[in-house]
Amino acid sequence: MVLLRNVLIGVLVTAVVAGLVLWHVLGGGNPQVDGEVTKTPLDDALVDARDARFGSDEGRILFGDMHVHTTLSVDAFQQSLPLLGGEGIHPPADACDFARFCSQLDFYALTDHAEALTPRTWEMVKESVRECNAVDDTHNPDLVAFTGYEWSQVGLTPETHYGHKNVIFKETAEDQLPARQIAAPGLVDRNFRNWRTLLINIQLPFYAYPDQQPYNDVIYHVREGMSVSDCPTGVPSPDLPSDCREVAETPRDLFRKLGEWGHEAIVIPHGTTWGFYTPREYLWDKQLDPEQDDPDRQGLIEVFSGHGNAEEYRPYRPLIRTDDGLECPEPTETFEPCCWRAGEIVRTRCDDPSSAQCEEDVQAARTNYLNAGTAGHATLPGTALAEWGNCGQCIDCFNPTFLHRPGGSVQYMLARGHFDGAASPRHATLGFMSSSDNHAARPGTGYKEFARHRMTEARGAISEEWQRRTFGLPEKTQKSVKLTPEDIAAMPPFRTIWVERQASFFMTGGLVAVHAPERTREAIWESLARREVYGTSGDRILLWFDLVNAGGSPQPMGSRLAFADTPEFRVKAAGSFQQKPGCPESVVSALGAERIEHVCAGECYHPSDERRAIMRIEVVRIARQMKESEPVDELIEDPWLTLPCPEGAEVCEVEFEDPAFVESSRELLYYVRAIQEPTPAVNAGALRCDEEGNCNPCYGGYRTDWEEDCLSMNEERAWSSPIYLTPAAQAEAL
Repeated sequence: MVLLRNVLIGVLVTAVVAGLVLWHVLGGGNPQVDGEVTKTPLDDALVDARDARFGSDEGRILFGDMHVHTTLSVDAFQQSLPLLGGEGIHPPADACDFARFCSQLDFYALTDHAEALTPRTWEMVKESVRECNAVDDTHNPDLVAFTGYEWSQVGLTPETHYGHKNVIFKETAEDQLPARQIAAPGLVDRNFRNWRTLLINIQLPFYAYPDQQPYNDVIYHVREGMSVSDCPTGVPSPDLPSDCREVAETPRDLFRKLGEWGHEAIVIPHGTTWGFYTPREYLWDKQLDPEQDDPDRQGLIEVFSGHGNAEEYRPYRPLIRTDDGLECPEPTETFEPCCWRAGEIVRTRCDDPSSAQCEEDVQAARTNYLNAGTAGHATLPGTALAEWGNCGQCIDCFNPTFLHRPGGSVQYMLARGHFDGAASPRHATLGFMSSSDNHAARPGTGYKEFARHRMTEARGAISEEWQRRTFGLPEKTQKSVKLTPEDIAAMPPFRTIWVERQASFFMTGGLVAVHAPERTREAIWESLARREVYGTSGDRILLWFDLVNAGGSPQPMGSRLAFADTPEFRVKAAGSFQQKPGCPESVVSALGAERIEHVCAGECYHPSDERRAIMRIEVVRIARQMKESEPVDELIEDPWLTLPCPEGAEVCEVEFEDPAFVESSRELLYYVRAIQEPTPAVNAGALRCDEEGNCNPCYGGYRTDWEEDCLSMNEERAWSSPIYLTPAAQAEAL
């Protein structure tokens, strides 16, 4: 009888647990909604003041953010959960209100991950953008909203990796937008919509009971994505059913599908150096192939975002590939490979660091790290972040991305040529822009440096217990652990990627600025299309960069032309306005105190009349590769010139010329950086390592005080789009 009773109890408990699991899988959550856009436009006085501040005799400058996620993106939804200190969902309507009232931008675009969207939520995105524009549909609107999505491709090898691209459409009417977003296959897609992700999330409501609703909702969101079937292959995109999930495996497929629709669209690559998902040996090269490019659509590149700076090239590599396998390079003054650091960490744990056994353990640690790929850190479980020092990082770059991959840098992709037997090599011609890549529906977060957990992507477990449940707290080992591919595949996803370490690299994000005659959709789009744009690291720095002796009127940034003389350039720049605390009274009246706190985190763009100073202008000159054997690093001169600004001048104006251009007999490009006086910025110190190599990482979770914004002094800046010049004689020959 006792045995029977125990069996019955076991069956009952199993049934209850199974029922709870089934309830979480099949129900219990709520679908996401798009929210409600505030129907009040920005006060006319604030719009007029904006025009006065950012206009001049040379035209108007408009600021925007073309890279914004809401919690419709699965990763953004997960970041909103209480276990990570999240503040709840931020639907598309919040992005409109934030851009209009909090950051007071001129334009923005919604770019949720295509892999996370469904037919229902794609309709929500489109409708929310239309509602945002309808608030002020005058000839001089206070805000212009664009519809878009992010094609989020991640390959596990350099050969299969293309990276992330934002697809943004000019118009918003239903008949001028595609019926579906287009997703990418691969790692992002698998993490957003598969059974393993669902099962990981299913356990969370049990831990959070009785406050389990947010976790039930994210389960519903993942399950909704999984329920959408793939579209048939081999069918033109406009002929596919509206309720299926469309996939483009490569940029070529994406461009082809966009061409089948025929709608005006721009495609903007981003995160090209971000080592969180970019393979270690990645190079941009294959995307210079005309089959994987569309210069009519892909004419811009995101130089800077809340994930850091993708501009700068460096010749270092994190590994050496030989016929015998992978080798760990020795460190230099400016770069220490993490494989090398793994060996040095093990050396400190040896009983006798000078022994042969210790050296054997050190070499094994380096080999194990290399062979584990992006999970290299897991070969030394339990190792504190500070022990890794600055390994893998570009320590002489401005605000570098996490594990900066120089083969995807903007300087590399502009210098590198594609050689296919044609008369001359093919090069990328791109305009520069910046944006935020914010995941809480907050376009343009860089107006004030505050609220690290709300204005950046820094997230982490709120307690040691949640850390143990979600990320694990492995025991520290004395020696390195060898991991097989099967070991790595069996790990929880958050263990295979360096989630905690990247939290020190999240910043408030950048802005894209356009030179436009008026604040209209048409004028903004035309500026983007002709590359008369620039990016900033978040501050509203004014910048003009012109070729002044081209005959007739000056040629602005983004121009590409044949030229026969010594080029003469002029640069003008003005710093951003210092900010007053709080929000303008009219903004508080429009949104109300509660929504100001929830959407704006209690602070708004609120400029004083005092400008910050521009300290200097840096000029970068890049020669385009003419032979494949030319080393790329020898073609990049950064900086080529440094021009100090007049002390005390509100506007910095400098001129320069290049007498060597004609003699060079090759295509050269020039761009400028306007460098502003140092001010505090969130995470500008990255891992905060001192000269002795002691680091103080800024954790996203409980290990750093939640109110700590991790401020360090930072030289905010603006990057102009390049001016591309080809010697006239060479152009005629082509």
